[in-house]
Amino acid sequence: MNIIKRSGIEVTFDAVKIEDAVKKANTSVEENQRLSDGQIGVVVENVTRLCSKLKHSPNVEEIQDMVEEEIMKQKTYKLAANYITYRYKRELVRKSNSTDEQILSLLECNNEEVLQENSNKNPIVNSVQRDYMAGEVSKDITRRFLLPPDIVDAHEQGLIHFHDADYFAQHMHNCCLVNLEDMLQNGTIISETMIDKPRSFSTACNIATQAIAQIASCQYGGQSITLSHIAPFVQVSREKFQAEVRQDLEAQGMNPSDDLVARLAEMRVLREIKQGVQMIQYQVITLMTTNGQAPFVTVFMYLNEVPEGQTRDDLALIIKEMLLQRIQGVKNEQGVYITPAFPKLIYVLEEDNIEEGTPYWELTRLAAKCTAKRMVPDYISEKIIKKLKDGNCYPCMGCRSFLTVYKDETEQYKFYGRFNQGVVTLNLVDIACSCGGDMEKFWQIMEERLTLCRRALMCRHERLKGTPSDVAPILWQNGALARLKKGETIDKLLYGGYSTISLGYAGLCECVRYMTGKSHTDPEATPFALEIMHHLNDTCKKWEAETNISFSLYGTPLESTTYKFSRCLQKRFGIIPGVTDKNYITNSYHVHVTEPINAFDKLTFESQFQELSPGGAISYVEVPNLQDNVEAVLSVMQHIYDHIMYAELNTKSDYCQVCGYTGEINIISDVHGKLIWECPKCKNQDQSKMNVARRTCGYIGTQFWNQGRTQEIKERVMHL
Repeated sequence: MNIIKRSGIEVTFDAVKIEDAVKKANTSVEENQRLSDGQIGVVVENVTRLCSKLKHSPNVEEIQDMVEEEIMKQKTYKLAANYITYRYKRELVRKSNSTDEQILSLLECNNEEVLQENSNKNPIVNSVQRDYMAGEVSKDITRRFLLPPDIVDAHEQGLIHFHDADYFAQHMHNCCLVNLEDMLQNGTIISETMIDKPRSFSTACNIATQAIAQIASCQYGGQSITLSHIAPFVQVSREKFQAEVRQDLEAQGMNPSDDLVARLAEMRVLREIKQGVQMIQYQVITLMTTNGQAPFVTVFMYLNEVPEGQTRDDLALIIKEMLLQRIQGVKNEQGVYITPAFPKLIYVLEEDNIEEGTPYWELTRLAAKCTAKRMVPDYISEKIIKKLKDGNCYPCMGCRSFLTVYKDETEQYKFYGRFNQGVVTLNLVDIACSCGGDMEKFWQIMEERLTLCRRALMCRHERLKGTPSDVAPILWQNGALARLKKGETIDKLLYGGYSTISLGYAGLCECVRYMTGKSHTDPEATPFALEIMHHLNDTCKKWEAETNISFSLYGTPLESTTYKFSRCLQKRFGIIPGVTDKNYITNSYHVHVTEPINAFDKLTFESQFQELSPGGAISYVEVPNLQDNVEAVLSVMQHIYDHIMYAELNTKSDYCQVCGYTGEINIISDVHGKLIWECPKCKNQDQSKMNVARRTCGYIGTQFWNQGRTQEIKERVMHL
């Protein structure tokens, strides 16, 4: 059994240290008020037993709470009072400079929580450590100066989660849809260098990747670009190549036909498309932003986003090449092709590509092959999203955050160039457990927590107000999001629906189970789940009407927070079967990962909750290796097209560097009960000698996960 120290270091549980602490406290009171040796033994034994029953490694604060309670049970109240006073004084000392131990432990790479905080950051690398150091300082400033104490307390207790506190001290927003069209067609400035409209497809790709890197360093969330914005530059290259080919042939004394010129030029076009797509893929993967990781970028592939004709055919060529290169993968250090985390790909299923015989059916088959091998692309149904978004089809920002529908001053729909102000997530499970099953009390506590969330979200909004465009010129002045003047604030972009701000929610499944005794998939319990969702949506609409700020309900993608929430719930309410008995809680509205359900029923069931999560939602199905069964992938894709807005298939494509095994690397428990990864062939357990890719929050992670998320991955059932 292990414990987690305040610095985040995980060490072996030692009951002697508890005994020593109690004995020291014992000497602080008169002899007639002290515990006997036998009573001390009972305290230590009871605390040890309580720790062993937990489903996670306890932290120091949890153990001290147990010690405090056990001392009280021995009716030595003076000793208990002294123990509480001592803890309080030590807490004051720690708060006077709360970052030192945390920073030192991450520098020494022995902070277990930081090591597994982000599945796409390597905490050993200097740039990542620098980002984490800055993050610790930002979190400390945020806790002590920038947020009201009750919001900080609610965050630390796990009642809510104030996302990305490590970036809150700066005036930074969350995620965005990049207006690459504006930047490419009208020129931009990158690092104080004027970039004119590109004169070839390859140059457009190069500018796009440079912009992606700059944007990633100016915000803390995901960004999305669409291939539609670079597709017009294929024709620019085509016309250039046609002129060059004709000139070359005429220089040799030939009089080439238009057909010959076109055919020779097209060969060069295809070669340039391949090189341009390769540039996007490899630069995104190899670029290191200021936060110590590759840019979190999503690439949108939507044929109907451009007019029918040459431009659409060119877009199809780009999409085809993007899929072919992702199927191939990228080489690891041993030269073996593996699954990369980024860029994330989204392919739109539409009338012209969803059935055999449609114009772009072969492109859809290629997408299915890519999903079977590399887990991407994910799929948006044009038919369903248009029903939910006033006839519009557009990408999410990053992994799932969707903008609300918005029209500009000319009454034109606008999505690219917009952004999200930030997220605060509501722990629905805690509301249920706090009310003890009393439905009237449930809604009362719900209102109290929502009021808290609104205040926390307004802190985010107020933090962005007054931000001058100069803090991130590429975003606010040079076209990625706006064309503001120097010195002009971004305030006008925070109101009227131009940007969104997100109320997240987590644990709907466990919440409903506690209140009804049934899964939210049970027809008797589903109405209550939907009632909660409607209430959250109505609350967002009410807030928007009162503030002119676009509040939107968001199905939160918990990563490390799933473990935090579960530990907080267990500390507050103990182990409740089916509710708090895991080291994780369920993301947003999802069906519990352990619940048997087939892929088609799962997607159909979850579609009704996607409709009620306008600020962001994604559903998934767990499937086995389907590389030899692409027809099964296609059948799921066609079901997505008919039933749900946004979904993905989770396949397995791991690699063991020791024995060369490819497939699924397993999760097992070691002798201490800790979950670890093991190759099923050679039993290799060295994480540094394996490549594992799993989707955890709508995007693929490749740097492993904390114990809570690892348990969730281990317990997932197959849906196909």
